[in-house]
Amino acid sequence: MNYKDKSIPTPSFIVSENLLIKNLEILKYIQDRTNCHILLAQKAFSMYSVYPLIKKYIKGTTASGIYEAKLGYEEMGGEVHIFSPAYTNEDFDEITNICDHIVFNSFNQWNKFKSKALARNIQCGIRINPEYSEIETDIYNPCFTNSRLGVTLDNFEKNNLDGISGLHFHTMCEQNSDTLERTLKVIEEKFGKYLYQMKWINFGGGHHITRPDYDINKLIDCINYIKNKYGVEVYLEPGEAVALNAGFLVSEVIDIIKNNMRICIMDTSAACHMPDVLEMPYRPMIIGSGKPNEKAYTYRLGGPTCLAGDIIGDYSFDKPLSVGDRLVFTDMAIYSMVKTNTFNGMKLPSIILEKADGSYQIIKKFGYEDFKSRL
Repeated sequence: MNYKDKSIPTPSFIVSENLLIKNLEILKYIQDRTNCHILLAQKAFSMYSVYPLIKKYIKGTTASGIYEAKLGYEEMGGEVHIFSPAYTNEDFDEITNICDHIVFNSFNQWNKFKSKALARNIQCGIRINPEYSEIETDIYNPCFTNSRLGVTLDNFEKNNLDGISGLHFHTMCEQNSDTLERTLKVIEEKFGKYLYQMKWINFGGGHHITRPDYDINKLIDCINYIKNKYGVEVYLEPGEAVALNAGFLVSEVIDIIKNNMRICIMDTSAACHMPDVLEMPYRPMIIGSGKPNEKAYTYRLGGPTCLAGDIIGDYSFDKPLSVGDRLVFTDMAIYSMVKTNTFNGMKLPSIILEKADGSYQIIKKFGYEDFKSRL
């Protein structure tokens, strides 16, 4: 498929079925080698039109809130897990109708809701905070000082575990299995004696399993070690790994101006269409581009909103860019579609599936009503 084909609307998210399958086959291989349960963390990727494909490879979904839980239940089936820093009375009854596992963030929440959950034979867990993480950016670090996520050892109520069948931790972000190995040592030191009382442990997300340099064998060893030592089932909740490098964002140059350097105004906004570019921050890759001044022509790419900082980044190209040229951003399936917004009345990118045979299907196009109906 030629992503620069003028018949493809811009801006558009395009997800490749073949690249998605490549990732899913790796995840299934790990499941087959360990009998672990791998779940899609929908917070990273919620393109439910491909859920029928995903469910052929992994066990189900995990959710961070009631709407994600409903989406996983309705569109994929299989196991439906949920974790939230706190549940409301209004949502909890519905959660008990659709979720197999509910993870609580505090013993306060466990005490409040345990009778309802256990009455429905739901597997209940507590999220622990081992106070160990190798994430350097606080906004993504669940173990930073005074974190609201998970129960620390000092606050762990060892005499309040009746009905708790599992422990959950999530301390990683885009990391390799050596980080998991070191994390598990801390988990064992602090909480290992309680694992003998459990049926399962959930390793959470942040495992970059489908990255080319990821050590899959070390992950398999970690899973089997914990399973065999403590007699527990192991769950993993990758989000990025399911659709890593499987998606693209096609954008068009709509103006070129100059202010000390050449500046391209794109029909794609960092603030609206790829907010992690500003939040992390990071500079997304563009097919055929280089770093600033690496190639002959350098440009700053910015969005069409009124936000002064709506800047995607600086890039260089072999040839001059012109109005109407199309640029293709890579690795845009994850944490982009789920975070888009309509600030400034921006049109949301279309969502397109590139099928295994190279044809494409427009899954959804957005318009004015999508903006208006939110307000």
